[in-house]
Amino acid sequence: MADVEHASGPGWSLHLGRWQDALSHVGEVDALIVDAPYSERTHEGMRVGVMGDAGSLHGNRKYTRDTVAYDSWTAEDVQSFVASWAPRTRGWIVSVTDHRLAPAWEDAYAAVDRYSFQPLPFLEMGKQPRMGGDGPASWSCWICVARPRARRFQSWGSLPGGYLAPDAVVGNRGERLVKGGKPLWLMRALVRDYTRPGDLVCDPCAGGSTTLLAAVMEGRRAIGAEMDPAHYLIGKRRLERGFTAPLFAESAGRPAEQLELAGGEK
Repeated sequence: MADVEHASGPGWSLHLGRWQDALSHVGEVDALIVDAPYSERTHEGMRVGVMGDAGSLHGNRKYTRDTVAYDSWTAEDVQSFVASWAPRTRGWIVSVTDHRLAPAWEDAYAAVDRYSFQPLPFLEMGKQPRMGGDGPASWSCWICVARPRARRFQSWGSLPGGYLAPDAVVGNRGERLVKGGKPLWLMRALVRDYTRPGDLVCDPCAGGSTTLLAAVMEGRRAIGAEMDPAHYLIGKRRLERGFTAPLFAESAGRPAEQLELAGGEK
């Protein structure tokens, strides 16, 4: 394998490049937790919005938003990704996705004989209102999870049927580090629910390294890759400055870490 740029610290390692190249040296991991690219429809919605004029259904005008820095995925991309990582993942595969690609993740899990569950909603009340006024806004992402059929996973324990953003963090977009990123409280919850202390958590689409930071904060080890150099540097700096351990136990659904150190989004 050709040398690739990477950074590391206590419990974590982040590599620059496409996951196919940057993580080709990785053998087995305990869990894969990833916020991979979404479908073209979602990416198009990120690029171009529609705003109604004075509440009219006619004369709507388009406006351009800041775009994401990576291409959308197709069902074939999902199939290829899962086929590559399933043999190297001892435990759960957890993917945050949109409603268009959720069926593709379920099909990909079935193709590698993983036991998959119904997609879990991640709901942020009030997120991204539909400016055109022509229908419901999209406040949900979907979390597609699958486990090996090994006996030990049959007694893993009951887990939440969805994740609801705490009122304290809803609408707080000022903490966004990478467009399309997920909040730290969510990734910490997924790490706690789908891994055990000391496990090696992998995120091949690391973005701003929220998953890696969440894993380290929860007493796991983490490895990831990010193909965008700007996002890689954001994640690297974020991981290198570390975090402050909470002085008090966390209350339900409320993160206790210092946001100025830990950041809030993937």
